[in-house]
Amino acid sequence: MRSPALRHVLTHLITPLLMCLGMGLAYMGAFVTPQPHHLPVAVVGQGPQAKVFAQTLKDEAGDRLDVRTVGTRAQAVDLLKSRDITGAYVPSARAPELVVAGAASDTGATAVEKVFTPVAAEEGVPLKVTDVARPAAGDPTGQGLFFLLIAVSIGSYASVAALGAAGAALPMRIRALLTLAVSAVVSGIGATLAGPVFHLVDHDLARVWGMAWLYSAGILFIGVGLHTFLKRWTTLTMMVLFVMLNFTSSGGLFRPELQNGFFGTLHAFWNGAGFVEGARSLLYLGGEGLSRDVWTLVVWLLIGLAVSAGAACYERMRTPAGHVAHAAGGAHAATTVTERVSPDGLRAKEAGQAAGAAAEEEAEETVAV
Repeated sequence: MRSPALRHVLTHLITPLLMCLGMGLAYMGAFVTPQPHHLPVAVVGQGPQAKVFAQTLKDEAGDRLDVRTVGTRAQAVDLLKSRDITGAYVPSARAPELVVAGAASDTGATAVEKVFTPVAAEEGVPLKVTDVARPAAGDPTGQGLFFLLIAVSIGSYASVAALGAAGAALPMRIRALLTLAVSAVVSGIGATLAGPVFHLVDHDLARVWGMAWLYSAGILFIGVGLHTFLKRWTTLTMMVLFVMLNFTSSGGLFRPELQNGFFGTLHAFWNGAGFVEGARSLLYLGGEGLSRDVWTLVVWLLIGLAVSAGAACYERMRTPAGHVAHAAGGAHAATTVTERVSPDGLRAKEAGQAAGAAAEEEAEETVAV
């Protein structure tokens, strides 16, 4: 290709086009056709009659439902709050009841209601639906935490451009301190929006901010460390890790039981799921499963610290060679002091300007995305 400018433009189009493909595959694959897939439900009752009813329900539903029996309604509520089941059906000839935890998953509760409404209709009686875990008044669908996840994620991975590209001349220890500060600010903005501004969180806001900080710091440390190795491809990598795979597997819109097995598997250990499910546990479900979700965020932060430490070692290994070259250049300049502007000097200056322009271009590209 003869035109360097055209080649430059076409090269930079690779990233947004790959993002378009990846976003389409991820979002459409995760959200377009939600279907129950081993959706866990319970039938409340003891004795052969309850077991026969549960087995009949399982046989009719096939792989769509995983049905168990529990002895009491209280046991069913405990299972709902621990998210071991999505709904519990209490059979009754006069007033059958479906117990759900809407804050755990509004879409899951809706899916379970669609399953059991026809069952009650066959008995000729209406189905009573009881929600034992309602979200905050400012978040009636319970999906506000997903949008909080989006805000904190974008603030985090977009800041990688400034810390990684524009801050590349700074020592890694300085970038690490800036990363800690930026993660505190990003998570603080998210907590402020979720609490005082939009009232998605009506209690334990400080602990929600703490989880948001763990989540943000993990993303930032991973991004700053990866930038040392990937340079301008860091943007695409961060989008894959913390948008395409992260938002779709977080459980913020659909629980894994309503998605295919790929996203359901990611939900078990991805950091977005750790944040969303941890916040749900803290705010609505009595802390059930909170420690596991917090540990998920801690592990991702440790991964980020390890990546950044590896990047720091790599940069230190390269630094001595740079110092030797710089010293040699200084000696050469001393012997040719009359040559104020040499061709080599001009090329070095142009290379420096090009590197600076590339860093600014990368930062602008990342923030724009």
